[in-house]
Amino acid sequence: MARVTVVGAGVVGLTTALELAGAGHAVQCIGDQNVLETVSAVAGGLWFPYHVDPRDRVLAWGSVALARFHDLAAEPGAGVSIREGVMVERGGADRWWTQGFSTWREADAVDLPHGAERGVVATVPIVTMPVFLPWLREKCVAAGVGIGRGVVADLAEVDADVVVVAGGLRSPELLGLDAAGSVTPSRGQVALLANPGLERWFVDDGHPNGMVYVLPHRDWVVCGGTDVEGTFDTAPDPATHDGIIARAREAVPLLEGAEVLASRVGLRPVAAAVSLDASVRDGRVVITNYGHGGAGVTLSWGCAAEVVGLVGAL
Repeated sequence: MARVTVVGAGVVGLTTALELAGAGHAVQCIGDQNVLETVSAVAGGLWFPYHVDPRDRVLAWGSVALARFHDLAAEPGAGVSIREGVMVERGGADRWWTQGFSTWREADAVDLPHGAERGVVATVPIVTMPVFLPWLREKCVAAGVGIGRGVVADLAEVDADVVVVAGGLRSPELLGLDAAGSVTPSRGQVALLANPGLERWFVDDGHPNGMVYVLPHRDWVVCGGTDVEGTFDTAPDPATHDGIIARAREAVPLLEGAEVLASRVGLRPVAAAVSLDASVRDGRVVITNYGHGGAGVTLSWGCAAEVVGLVGAL
């Protein structure tokens, strides 16, 4: 058994902490934000490897998470559902993400919006993050994980045999790396609308007027969105908000007239590749688990399983 501290309490950090505790380690998890204040809480929660590399490792991690979320869909209170939806393809089709699961098919003309010639209809998990994150935190506490709140300025402050850095955008800073060269923020703005009975999700990343995604949850629909790199601005922009709603309602007419509930912004931690490896720093093992871009939910359980394997091999 190792004493492990996970720095970062978003979906990646909490999932990692829970899996480490399940493997018998003594685990602490420290976050500088309340779980519902993290970028994970803004996520639409669709299982899809968006804005993340390298593909071979992403497929492996994603398949583990896909199976886990399928299991969690049967657990009351987890906030996970399995839904069919449409992934519109404009230009060349790149279906690398469909490897490893069979619940998809070629989209028919009736599935596609005007101007789109092809796409994929897939059945995948959707995770309602404001429900799932508190559930995950409670599972951590029940498993014996010590949950702490605070800002770690230096890893030397952490008293543990192993430190797992899962701090998203702050991870390079903790490791003494140049953040500009390793992880950059990608600003994602979404609008929340009351769900008028929508069951099917819709994604059109290449829409000529801007990306469109419509992700239905039980009580609301997460509509997006934006992908603007290099800014730390988290204030919702009114014009962007109006554009998101207009595109969503054009794509899914059922949303016309649906009550607008909120506008939110999250900063995706985008990197050239997910950093998940172990090294020795100042005489102890430090494991990195960050740079998941727009796929923190999608890769969470798979990356956590790999971290457990790295700790177990020490």
